[in-house]
Amino acid sequence: MAKDDKKKSNWRDKYRFSVINDHTLEEVWRVILTRYNAFLLITFLLVFIIWSTSTLISFTNLREFIPGYPNVTMRRNILMSAIRLDSLDRELKLRDKYFDNLNSIISGNQPLPLSLRQDSAKNYKAIKFSTSPEDSVLRTRVENEERYNLTLGPTTSESVSGLASLHFFPPVKGIVSARYEIRTKHFGTDIVTKPKALVSAVLDGTVIFTGWTMETGFVIEVQHPNNIVSVYKHNASLLKETGDLVRAGDAISVVGDSGELYTSGPHLHFEIWYKGSPLDPEKHILF
Repeated sequence: MAKDDKKKSNWRDKYRFSVINDHTLEEVWRVILTRYNAFLLITFLLVFIIWSTSTLISFTNLREFIPGYPNVTMRRNILMSAIRLDSLDRELKLRDKYFDNLNSIISGNQPLPLSLRQDSAKNYKAIKFSTSPEDSVLRTRVENEERYNLTLGPTTSESVSGLASLHFFPPVKGIVSARYEIRTKHFGTDIVTKPKALVSAVLDGTVIFTGWTMETGFVIEVQHPNNIVSVYKHNASLLKETGDLVRAGDAISVVGDSGELYTSGPHLHFEIWYKGSPLDPEKHILF
């Protein structure tokens, strides 16, 4: 039997890939691979390409170029539609409740009791109210600062009956881009100013809220004497925290355009609330 001199190829056989200069026949570049190494290299490249593509689509705006994927405007409309639908459903329930009570009263029966449903996702029995060390430190600081305050007394009546005697410090200086309009539920004034400008507190008070919302971005609210609350929205960042005491003119935030629904550029949305009702800021402050 003739012996087969041809060696059977396997995955461990080495192959050389070279790049040779055509003029000098000098070997410029070479790589030695086996079939096994070539298979691993191709597999790694495919996995890397798939991973890179998935990452770009997931964390960048490239996903908006995929047919059928909603863009920013569409997502905003979807969110607003969901909010309006939820409000409409609540109004329908209130209307049905009103007519049921009206029918009961006309029939001579007792009106239906108003039932408040608790959030079933929360365990209210497990909630424990305790005083934290930060609360104790804040209470001690407030008591020390107000120890010699002559305006404090045993009565709870307001020191003034209106706002005529108050001087509001302007939160920012700029151009009014949107005025107070209660018909459109725009309960404040929009002031356009230079980006990163400091926002000042209009009166002495205590910060009662700091947070971020999708509609208005970074928001800070300050409680002042005489049942006055000032609200500052669309900030780039907040310089105070809840519980901080501020004086009129103190910097409390930085002007920005945070929020996805009600902003079109760097500006401050400023509101004044007196006894739970909104006021026109331009009647009390010269911006």
